[in-house]
Amino acid sequence: MPATPLDSFRNDPDDRYGGDVLAGDWKARGRKVIPTVEAERDLVVELAENGFCGAVIGIEKNIVVLEDRFGAKRMFPLGHGFLVDGEAVQLVAPKPKAPAGRLRTASGSFAVESSPARVALPSRIFVEGRHDAELVEKVWGADLRIEGVVVEYLEGVDVLADVLAEFRPGPGRKAGVLVDHLVAGSKEQRIADAVMRGPHGANVLVVGHPFIDIWQGVKPARLGKEAWPVIPRGIEWKHGVCDAFGWPHAEQADIARAWQHILGRVRGYGDLEPALLGRVEELIDFVTAPAG
Repeated sequence: MPATPLDSFRNDPDDRYGGDVLAGDWKARGRKVIPTVEAERDLVVELAENGFCGAVIGIEKNIVVLEDRFGAKRMFPLGHGFLVDGEAVQLVAPKPKAPAGRLRTASGSFAVESSPARVALPSRIFVEGRHDAELVEKVWGADLRIEGVVVEYLEGVDVLADVLAEFRPGPGRKAGVLVDHLVAGSKEQRIADAVMRGPHGANVLVVGHPFIDIWQGVKPARLGKEAWPVIPRGIEWKHGVCDAFGWPHAEQADIARAWQHILGRVRGYGDLEPALLGRVEELIDFVTAPAG
């Protein structure tokens, strides 16, 4: 069909009325594009609505978990409403990263792929308290499951002799024990010496670290601190630490939250003090050695 005067009028580049104003994404014209940012761990973001500022510590479905500098955790839906370095962003879940080479566990050993956990060995590793057990699980849990080693906690080294008497260690049933504050002249050292001289000594290994509490086994730099505080005698140590760091500590729930904050900063063996690392590795070697 031949061109009409109207067609030439529409194709005229100087025609300010001839273009189709609805062509393309006309709604987006002039609107600022908000970039997407993956909610990687330790990314610091701010809520545009109320100024809450925290580091990303986890993703749960479509929820991002933020922790502020006081250890308070809050959850928010992924999407718009966040600021990074003062600029509006849309938070999205991180894309899965393809593994490069052989994977390592949190303890630094090579992961054994597609291998189910072994049936639990008769041998055991005993630690003093719940926090000790949680830290060992976080760093060495994958290795212990492969080896079939169970970790139990004592609720205090004072009950060690009674626990071992009930456990009945033997050549194929070894007990490794991790003790807090195992230093010369301490109550812990006297208990350890008595156990090692006792009837089960040949099949028991008691080792310890010099720290007052397992909390100190975590490098203070992971908490943004130069050192763990020195707490005067007469002050409960964990309460004193929380007070020195400016963390809530009035109730036991505050102490529990403080520990979860500390534990959440541990990513692997590199975040722990060598004096703790070596002792746990020694216990694992002891309880997994073939009976001879």
